[in-house]
Amino acid sequence: MSTVNVRIPEDKRDELKVIASLERRNIKEILTELVEEYIERHQETLDLLSRPEWVDVIRQGRAEVTGDVKGKSLDELDG
Repeated sequence: MSTVNVRIPEDKRDELKVIASLERRNIKEILTELVEEYIERHQETLDLLSRPEWVDVIRQGRAEVTGDVKGKSLDELDG
């Protein structure tokens, strides 16, 4: 496994060291767990962005929201 240097503000680093000490874990384990949780929370986004047709739909939707495209009323959506 390769390593990566991460810059953490000194005060946060110190707090992390205290927490790691209290939990009798090393900082590497804690950071690995946090990265895994972050990736898991964003997996759906990664899945959507890996499908070109969804990227096009998202771009079209953003263009409609930022442009002057008139939206549909609730009645139009129901019908």
